[in-house]
Amino acid sequence: MFISRLFFVFSFLIFLGCNNIENVEVDLANSLIIPKKYSVNYIDSEINIDGKDDESQWKKAPKTPDFIDIANNKKPLQKTYMKMLWDDENLYIYARLYEEHIWGDITQRDAVIFKNNDFEVFLKPSIIHTNYGELEINALGTVWDLLLNKPYRLGGKANSKWNIDNLKSDVFISGTINDSSDKDYYWSTEISIPLNEILEINGPDYKKVKSGDIWRANFSRVQWEHDISDGKYSRKKENNKLKREYNWVWSRQGQINMHIPENWGFIYFNDKNEINTDFDLKIDIKTEQYGYALFEKIKYKELKYLNDITIDERIQFNSNSLKNNNISAEFIKTKDGFLIKCKNQIDDFIYTINQEGIIKYE
Repeated sequence: MFISRLFFVFSFLIFLGCNNIENVEVDLANSLIIPKKYSVNYIDSEINIDGKDDESQWKKAPKTPDFIDIANNKKPLQKTYMKMLWDDENLYIYARLYEEHIWGDITQRDAVIFKNNDFEVFLKPSIIHTNYGELEINALGTVWDLLLNKPYRLGGKANSKWNIDNLKSDVFISGTINDSSDKDYYWSTEISIPLNEILEINGPDYKKVKSGDIWRANFSRVQWEHDISDGKYSRKKENNKLKREYNWVWSRQGQINMHIPENWGFIYFNDKNEINTDFDLKIDIKTEQYGYALFEKIKYKELKYLNDITIDERIQFNSNSLKNNNISAEFIKTKDGFLIKCKNQIDDFIYTINQEGIIKYE
């Protein structure tokens, strides 16, 4: 009986301590992801969409670095790069995917395209909205376009009935598709996306893209190992289970999940006479991204217990990574969930991130 009472008192004291935490040590040494940037140059004439980049306008578009593994900086087995341009009406995307065996078997629009090898586009034109668009295309040119109201892990729902009106896309094959008797070189896709279609996912107040606008975006290649049976390709299996696909991306996500918009890159719309290769984000990217690293730990990982503390309690985070970058960070429990508040002590940038992952700048 005495031991039971002692255990109860000890547990109660621990409970009280947890609800009166003032400082929490957190390891952020391997958590920082700095998104990549791309300047989209302006053109004043429409591009013919045929899957190739032999139009003269494409000479104005810089290539991205080769894609990397989604979770780390490892070099993928095969090369991928892309480039972009824009005019008053459209965003143009060209991607080249080097591939020794080009195949595909999905031909129905809005089917789950990533069950084939594919190229994927993710576009989010506003930081104050959670909506974003996704487009996938395989080597047969079959398209899946869908709209998400927010990321899946935050309870988001995908709407595959959403189609990008006046979308144009085509594929070029350097090799022979679905022919297992030879080795191929690459397949490429060229896409024209009406800008107003993407803007409208955030409501009627978003009418037109202007030079200087910045969007969040990322681009992905899904690649499966394959089997060949009777000359036909299929996704490779081991022990009657599909082997996991490779995911190669422009801007690293830090984990195998494309639906983390806070880790996507930034694309900047250049002016007509501007070639701006290193645009100013006008934000403190490290302060922002350390805030999102904390969000990840609080929402899904080892700091989830902070969600259970008393409303209005505040927690200060101690971290060598924050200290070395002159950043202070705290957690504030709210009636709706929580806020993470990060401040750069030198430049006075202040960011708050709520339980839905929505960021505000102060």
